Parts: sequence; C-alpha cells; structure tokens
Amino acid sequence: MDFVQSPDTGTAVTGRRAAPPLPVKIVVAGGFGVGKTTTVGAISEIEPLTTEAVMTIESVGVDDPGMRVGKTTTTVAMDFGCVTIDSTLKLYLFGTPGQDRFGFMWNDLSRGALGALVVVDSTRLDDCYPAVDYFENAKVPFVVGVNAFDGHLAHDMNEVRWALAVNETVPVVAFDARDRLSVRDALLVVLERALDRAMKVTR
Repeated sequence: MDFVQSPDTGTAVTGRRAAPPLPVKIVVAGGFGVGKTTTVGAISEIEPLTTEAVMTIESVGVDDPGMRVGKTTTTVAMDFGCVTIDSTLKLYLFGTPGQDRFGFMWNDLSRGALGALVVVDSTRLDDCYPAVDYFENAKVPFVVGVNAFDGHLAHDMNEVRWALAVNETVPVVAFDARDRLSVRDALLVVLERALDRAMKVTR
C-alpha cells in the first residue's frame, strides 16, 4: 500500500496502488514486404525488437518485394513492440515473418492473441491470402489493413474485400504504416472487433 500526501491537510493518507494496464496481445501479419515491420515500429513506445536480416542474392526469385525495389532486409523471426492505449490497456504487438518458409512460427506467435491486423499491399493482394486463411481457420478476430504505400491505393476497399472474399463482418480499412496515428486507428478497429467477438462468446 502506498502513502500519498493529502492536498487539503498535508497529512499522510493511505491509498491503493493503481492496477497495471491489462496486457493484450495483437498479431501483425501479412505477406512479404507489405509493411509489418514498419507498422510495429511506427506505433511502439519502446525501441521495437526486430529480427531483420539483409536480403542476399539467394533470395532472388524467392522473396519478391514486388514494386518495393528499395527493400533490402527481411524479417526472419518476428517483430515486437508495445503501446499503452490508456491506464487500463496495453497492447503487445507481434509481427510475423511474411515468407512461407517461416510459416511454422505463426502458431507460436498467434497463441493467446486477442486479434490480428492483416497488412495488405493493394498492388499484391494475392500475397495476403495465406494470412487471411490462417486467421479465418484459427477463429482469431482480424482486420484487413490496406497499407497506403506513398499515399496510394491500387484498389478501393470494396474491391479489396471482393478480391479477398472476406466476410462482410471483417473490417477492411486503409491506413499508412508509417504514420503513428493511422496505425493506432487501425489497431483500435482490431480491438473493437476482438471485444465484440468476446462479448458474443460470453452471452
């Protein structure tokens, strides 16, 4: 128990220590080079843990960044960051590797997650099919976040929803992985969907 100073009398009064924020695990997933590492880094209040490795000549034809020709590194294990939403809630973000050969790690990274943000590059929609399928099959609430590279989207949200064939209850939102507030808004949609799912389960 803590002792705090009374503002009126100056005498010591007893008070209870405030409860720590509730920890909530969120997975940030998607295909290779769609902006997962950037998403985690933009919002994290700590220096994000990344497991980036330099892409080598051996990755040519295996790891395809599409139009993102400036990409020189790739996540080989996971990204990790955290952000405090308010005094009651703290998000712990786990970014998955995008390459198929690291798919075996997804089960471990997703275990205990309340929800997921599936990051999508609108110019390479087919790269996110595995992530969408994974979270649908795992029954983990997820939101499709279409990353606006350079402020540009190749398709509008209705076209993305149709192409991915996601249920109409799954939110499809545009966001900018480089912008902290934009990432925050996308994560809040994940939280809203996850909490809505939890309430339906407990009824």
